[in-house]
Amino acid sequence: MTDRADLENMLARTGLGDRDAFEALYQATSAKLFGVCLRVLKNETEAEDTLQEVYLRIWDAAVRFRPGAASPMSWMIAIARNRAIDKLRARKPATEASTRDDGTDLLAELPDDAPGPEAVAMAGDLRAQVLRCFEELPDDRAQAVRRAYLDGDSYADLARHFGVPLNTMRTWLRRSLLKLRDCLSR
Repeated sequence: MTDRADLENMLARTGLGDRDAFEALYQATSAKLFGVCLRVLKNETEAEDTLQEVYLRIWDAAVRFRPGAASPMSWMIAIARNRAIDKLRARKPATEASTRDDGTDLLAELPDDAPGPEAVAMAGDLRAQVLRCFEELPDDRAQAVRRAYLDGDSYADLARHFGVPLNTMRTWLRRSLLKLRDCLSR
């Protein structure tokens, strides 16, 4: 796993036009950024195309990346997510393609994929249960889990932030996830 310092170094060198650093950055991050694009677009071909655009953007914007302002992975994930959302918005069907000859709206006949009241209620209950389970963790463990799995911080970043050895951080996260799983299964 590439740590934050390595990513910051690769981005700095990429900002200076170093193609080898850019290739290393791609190798280290492309799988995760592809996953972000795929999750938003739900189409593998579009996600691959968008990923190329993301790396063009990273190549152009690397010179403006400021270490310390954001984690490099979070910064790149934001670029990927925003580009994928832009692609998604560009998918809007042409107005003439969405109406019949008699003027009726074909889009109105499409099934609504929005969750129903039961699904919304269940999601709300699950969210409350997850939050309750997080409260059972010590504050530092809960914060570490959030930063690792929601913000994309690396184990090395977290170990530095909390002032613990890397293996201790791995143990914290593993044990915290096990506690969360146990709590959610009750």
